[in-house]
Amino acid sequence: MKKSNLLVVKKLNLSISGISILNNISFKLKKNEILGFVGESGSGKSITAFSIINLFNSKKIKKSGHVFFNGKRIDSLKNKDFEKIRGSEISIIFQEPMNSLNPSMKCGRQVLEIILKHTVLTNLKAKKRVLDLFKMVKLNSPETVYNKYPHELSGGQQQRIMIGIAIACNPKILIADEPTTSLDGIVKKEIIDLLKGIQKQTQMGIIFVSHDLSLVSKIANNIIILKRGSIVEFGDSKQIFKSTKNKYTRMLLNARPPKKGRPKRLPSSDNGLEKHPLISKKERAEKHKKIYKSDPILKVKNLHFAYEKKMILNNIHFNIYKGETLGLIGESGSGKSTIAKSILNLNNFQKGEILFNNINIKKYNKKDFRKNIQLIFQDPFSSLNPQSSVGFSIMEPMIAHKLYKNKDARVSKVYQLLENVGLKKNDFLKYPSQFSGGQRQRIVIARALALSPKIIICDESVSALDVSVQAQVLNLLNSLKEKFSFTFLFISHDLSVIRYMSDRVIVLNNGTIEENGETDKVFNSPIMPYTKQLLSASNY
Repeated sequence: MKKSNLLVVKKLNLSISGISILNNISFKLKKNEILGFVGESGSGKSITAFSIINLFNSKKIKKSGHVFFNGKRIDSLKNKDFEKIRGSEISIIFQEPMNSLNPSMKCGRQVLEIILKHTVLTNLKAKKRVLDLFKMVKLNSPETVYNKYPHELSGGQQQRIMIGIAIACNPKILIADEPTTSLDGIVKKEIIDLLKGIQKQTQMGIIFVSHDLSLVSKIANNIIILKRGSIVEFGDSKQIFKSTKNKYTRMLLNARPPKKGRPKRLPSSDNGLEKHPLISKKERAEKHKKIYKSDPILKVKNLHFAYEKKMILNNIHFNIYKGETLGLIGESGSGKSTIAKSILNLNNFQKGEILFNNINIKKYNKKDFRKNIQLIFQDPFSSLNPQSSVGFSIMEPMIAHKLYKNKDARVSKVYQLLENVGLKKNDFLKYPSQFSGGQRQRIVIARALALSPKIIICDESVSALDVSVQAQVLNLLNSLKEKFSFTFLFISHDLSVIRYMSDRVIVLNNGTIEENGETDKVFNSPIMPYTKQLLSASNY
């Protein structure tokens, strides 16, 4: 075994309750190497990473194979012995920092705790180490951050705290499990650059787990492609990205909206990875001419919103037209979701007005108004009641608004909605836990359609999905738009998605509109420096 190999995994197999999850996984990680793990949800990426540091502790889990760290076998270590390695020699950054950080403990103390556990430093020296780490991960005002709780920080700052915890004891291996999934483009680039900088400085090995092959190709030296618990491809990241011959890998590459051109549908497993013709400039122009010749369905005028004396939205003006998809982009904290809540009449904005069909939304009966504008949430699992069948979840708004003459009519409508979103009638009695992430998002879409709304707000509704499922959901939304002439307000930090979906786009920065115009014009010829920065950072 070569000394340059930090980690060697040989024929790793894992099953849960007799169901095979990992099959014959073998790979090596060298010092100063970044190894990417890529695949769809359920492909085994995270489970492989968690198996390395023995995060599983259940009698239902059966594991075989060997794991060597620095030439020593570690897979057979007792948990007590593994604790000496976990966090100090091999560390991990989890996907959701807010779920991983202790909400009742100040950030500095959470990093201090790791250092005191794995080193012999005194409290004073350990605190200095924490402040040095905060500087290393580029957190401004380290002393101030030290005394803040996680909820007082932005998503990007929380992720930097997680990185600080992960590198606190100078580990030889860092596992980054989807560390940028929920971050906007600028913060994502900062975190990627930060990880690359730390890796270069410390010479550690990094395992970078993601469903985004395009992103991984920018950071990893080598890439492993996983499908249903098996390795289907391994090689140099540039070679895989440019000239892969594997059908599954090509699907992962092609499922993302392209940088140039706009296909009528994205290739996905639903349509046999078929490449669809591009929408021509003439087709797009004719469509826009039809959309914009009518009056706006929604008008936002001079909107201001402040919270605890802090201005969140400042002088927001825009219109939404029937049948269009209006994209809303900007960094976290730019005001995107606050605009959505204002349109839904869920917050008391202090100044301005929002007109729906030329009537101020404040004059509507709230219950009647809610039928017209519906929201598709980011996380389908948390927005569905786990104890209700999906059929009842879809039917519930119909009952609340007393639509249709009886239960039979409502059930019939639910059947129709399930089929409209690509599910089956017999899914009616199933529960959310019995569906995949992509299927649950289809259920949430069906529920949003239950009241036949005039406007649907998609608030980061595909950001938690892997690229192949994301392609299926985007195709579904476009099909529904064509069939029912829906109007969408599409909020996302993924600019490739916004470019693909939107007719027009609004760029938000600190609660103000920086730029507003036809999507291709804004993306191809941005005027404002902030827009240029956003596009450059996202590298859409």
